[in-house]
Amino acid sequence: MNTLLKSAVYIVLLAIILSCQDYLDIKPKGVLTDEFVGKIENVEGLVIAAYSFIQKKRPCCEELKSLNPWIASVRSDDAYKGGGGLDDQSSWYQMEVFSLVSPSVNNNNGVWKNGYYGISRANTAISKLKEINDEDFALKQTRIAEMRFLRGWLHFKLKMNYKWIPYITDGLSPQEIKKIPNRPDGATNDLEIWQKIYEDFKFASENLPEKQNDVGRINKYGAKAYLVHALMWMAYEQDMDNKVVNVNKSRLEEALQQTDDIINSGLYSLAPDFSLNFMYNTFSPEVIWALQFSVDDGTPYGNLNAGNSLTAPWWSPYFSCCDFHKPSYNMVNAFKVDENGLPLFETFNDQSANNNPRFFKGENSFDPRIGHTVAIPGLPWKYQNQSNPVLFDSTASRQSAVYGYFHSMKENVRTDSPGLVDLFWMFNSKDQAEVRYDEVLLWKAEILIELGREKEALSIINDVRKRAGQSTAKLVFENGTPTLDYQIGLYEDGVNVKWTQDFARKALRWERRLEFAMEGRRFFDLVRWGIAEETMDTYFAEEKKRRSWLEIADFTSGRDEFRPIPQAQVNLSEGAYVQNPGY
Repeated sequence: MNTLLKSAVYIVLLAIILSCQDYLDIKPKGVLTDEFVGKIENVEGLVIAAYSFIQKKRPCCEELKSLNPWIASVRSDDAYKGGGGLDDQSSWYQMEVFSLVSPSVNNNNGVWKNGYYGISRANTAISKLKEINDEDFALKQTRIAEMRFLRGWLHFKLKMNYKWIPYITDGLSPQEIKKIPNRPDGATNDLEIWQKIYEDFKFASENLPEKQNDVGRINKYGAKAYLVHALMWMAYEQDMDNKVVNVNKSRLEEALQQTDDIINSGLYSLAPDFSLNFMYNTFSPEVIWALQFSVDDGTPYGNLNAGNSLTAPWWSPYFSCCDFHKPSYNMVNAFKVDENGLPLFETFNDQSANNNPRFFKGENSFDPRIGHTVAIPGLPWKYQNQSNPVLFDSTASRQSAVYGYFHSMKENVRTDSPGLVDLFWMFNSKDQAEVRYDEVLLWKAEILIELGREKEALSIINDVRKRAGQSTAKLVFENGTPTLDYQIGLYEDGVNVKWTQDFARKALRWERRLEFAMEGRRFFDLVRWGIAEETMDTYFAEEKKRRSWLEIADFTSGRDEFRPIPQAQVNLSEGAYVQNPGY
């Protein structure tokens, strides 16, 4: 893939400079001085350093420090942890059953640290950019806007995970930073923190160009998309027990204007085939902003997506590791459709894929998006049907008795992909889309429904469904026959549905689940809508019958909507941080 602005060169340079220390009482030769950093070309290096906030290097498990989406899937009804069993990265097992999570749970402190590590980079770049005279650097305001977006984006990611976080801005001393609380005294809700994230996204949206010359830089519409996302969280106002107590219509109206700005820009559209969003080195017209990765770029291993290094199948001779991120039966069942090609809202989970050999062979019809999302034994892996055909099989599941035979495909690549790098942990350099046009459309539909304008949302939801129905060309066997019975219908008010606000809301939420299945959206949607407890309780009640290890699973409202603040961070804060309720 494209290397973000030759980032490797800048990062290596900065790493060399930053790693030098003054061990002797002599003038050091490799120090990052104010004079050096003050040069425009070197400040640009700091900007690039901020863009590369996720460390991408060997060995595996950088996802332990990352905010990569698949880990959120495991906390929802979309996915099981997977891997080599319950004791393989057991902290993620604790997270998926909720009841075992404590403030000292592993794979949590690194997420917090890495997020603030990236925030520190953005703030450093902002501080240095502010010192440059406007007339000396025409791109000064643009670069500040980029850095404020990244700062807001990282806080946004942390906010969704932890709720109560300290917001760190530029220009603060270490002593001042240590005194910033994660939950201000007297707070009655978390809107003060959301407001700061909103302000960063707002500034970015007003000061970024519509298009960027360099691949990977955020533009005006990417910032607007995240402004919408922040407003969607702010609109569903939560109390101190994480309950949604109000839906703020004025926030929704503001978000609606931003979605219209993106749609009316004419720069984005739905891809003609859903698959274009998940293939290596292909262009999709709906990707608004993506993290850029690369291979064969002059660095030892490339700028690889370390966050997904454990999510390939355990499948010799194609992939050597590690079979994490396994689709749940509940999620697979949700793709079934009725005779009209519409979702089985109430009965989808009554008859399941587990222990049912006829589930995929004539007994059911499916929304085509299952073929882009779930690897099913006997079906081609990642569109490998005509060229170098490869059928996914049961041997690809490392612990099939524990986690079943399905696998997640969206974040993975073909077995013959030039972007695949086998370092035992299976890395790839496929770009990771962070926000797409389909999400903007569904946000707009959601807003309209909550504003009581559900009739206007109908055509938007149908447009997304229509595209799904047109995305079957790659879902065939080598001889060209469809891999499953794919059917999808459109909603027709007064014909096959009664399009009330309640029904429209249910349809919208179902649509988001299928469109973004296994992309880490689901759990955060449930929390934002205020339905996490009821959804997860329903999920566990049935899934426990299929997976005995879920017997101890229990979602506690008022606690489990968010992770605990890492105990190590509470200790280091010297009293500035307050632990999340219930932990």
